[in-house]
Amino acid sequence: MRASQAPSISAPNQDGREVEPSFEDPTVLYFYPQDGTPGCTTEATEFAAEDESYREAGVTVYGISTDDAASHREFAAEQDLPFELLADPDGEVAEAFGVSKEGGTADRTTFVIENGEIERVYEGVDPNGHARTVLADLLDRDAVSLE
Repeated sequence: MRASQAPSISAPNQDGREVEPSFEDPTVLYFYPQDGTPGCTTEATEFAAEDESYREAGVTVYGISTDDAASHREFAAEQDLPFELLADPDGEVAEAFGVSKEGGTADRTTFVIENGEIERVYEGVDPNGHARTVLADLLDRDAVSLE
């Protein structure tokens, strides 16, 4: 797989502050359909449970959905999420990444980005265990060739 350039994005986080990730440092950007639904809650809480390990590995995690900042604020508070949730109500960020938003919500898709390039894409994600799988893949990345 050849890495491709990550698009430049800007989106409000759960506090309404505009965020523009540089994607230079290792980043996980995970798209999910909707705040508060069972699968999305599982995925978010599993990323939260692995947050310390991601930070120790130097990886920033962002969750993103088509929900607005107010919905994200409530969801992040309810689940005590330690990372930023980005609001993409118009689906512009999903479109920039080529993530389908049929039915008005983004497909569950995760991107691993480093040095401004998309290094890995996970599509059709099963939320159970996904955060740990991505972390294991990141920790093994030096042994994996992304040709």
